[in-house]
Amino acid sequence: MKELKGAAVFGQSGGPTSVINSSAAGVFLTALASKSITAMYGAANGIKGILDEKLYDIGKEDPEELLYLKNTPSSALGSVRYKLASPEEDETDYKRLLEVFKKYNIRYFFYNGGNDSMDTCNKVSKYMQKAGYECRVMGVPKTIDNDLFGTDHCPGYGSAAKYIATSIMEVYQDARVYDKGSIIVMEIMGRNAGWLTAASALAGIKGAGPDLIYLPELPFDKEQFIEDARRIAKANNGNCMVAASEGIKYADGTYVADSGVRDKFGHAQLGGVAGTLGNILKEAIPEYRVRTIELSLLQRCASHCGSKRDVEEAFNAGKTAVRMALKGMTDYCVGFERVMKDGNYSCKMKLIPLSEIANTEKKVPRSWINKKGNYVTDKFIEYALPLIQGDVKYPREDGLPRFARLKKVTVRKK
Repeated sequence: MKELKGAAVFGQSGGPTSVINSSAAGVFLTALASKSITAMYGAANGIKGILDEKLYDIGKEDPEELLYLKNTPSSALGSVRYKLASPEEDETDYKRLLEVFKKYNIRYFFYNGGNDSMDTCNKVSKYMQKAGYECRVMGVPKTIDNDLFGTDHCPGYGSAAKYIATSIMEVYQDARVYDKGSIIVMEIMGRNAGWLTAASALAGIKGAGPDLIYLPELPFDKEQFIEDARRIAKANNGNCMVAASEGIKYADGTYVADSGVRDKFGHAQLGGVAGTLGNILKEAIPEYRVRTIELSLLQRCASHCGSKRDVEEAFNAGKTAVRMALKGMTDYCVGFERVMKDGNYSCKMKLIPLSEIANTEKKVPRSWINKKGNYVTDKFIEYALPLIQGDVKYPREDGLPRFARLKKVTVRKK
């Protein structure tokens, strides 16, 4: 292997998770220990930080403080939703990236994100190769949506799934304190893939889960939904709990909660599926009390309810990205391979070509959803249960979480 000496840059992109900074810690601590990596930079707000030349010198951070990242939610460096045009359409951003890479002698680029982020990673990698600039590019996976192609699961999903199941169990208890029950509609994240909403079924194995689960993988039938909710509420003193993905669609492909607004990636801005479904039930079966709950950002930042397994796997993903790049690998994303032996779970790191993972969504298999399309099967439970295992002992100050406090020393080069 040819030794490649130079600086490394790491950026975070897309929606945060409760363990995205654990991956950052894996990247930073491994890179700083390498003799081949001459400097470790953190890009403020992902790819925009490189374009705007706003880089932090990670080498000036206290190593102990970097360890706190393992238990710090959100994106410590700041995130971004910025879509690079294809270089054939507009080469401006790519020329600027190359200029900054050369200026800082950046030879390693690590990008932490989901589908759109891996697309960015792939485009940058291909452009650097075409330009003849040697730079090893590695994607570090992240998404609570769990929809990245080629990997058994994604860092962030296990912790979000654990929080969702726990919250469902808690709401279940609260909803049954009165002499007359209520229909609870819980809105859970997941635009086109229902992995997060399916996690609500984990509460069911403890007898405190939802009665109905609706995923975006199958068309939503409004009339059947009303009938199911009415039947269950009638049989349970008015009680019925519904878990619904924000991205459920009607048979014609229209989102149930489509607001009509589109973002820069062309994604529909959704207006609140819990409220929409709640209004449908209030009108159709007014004899029952209806409450709606949107878990919203809590799903992705609730590090206090994190999965220890998720935290450690996220850290290993970052560490593996650096180690593989140092060995000469480029144009890949780190992925997870599940290993089951004698009923025991373990996880192996693997590499997935960026060209395969970019912009490809992994959906919940049809065989993991029941025939009626309103719940999941035991196959999903077998898949998800190992991912939420272990509790993290978070450092605390005055009874509150102790999160990382980075100095974020800006790099200055003329």
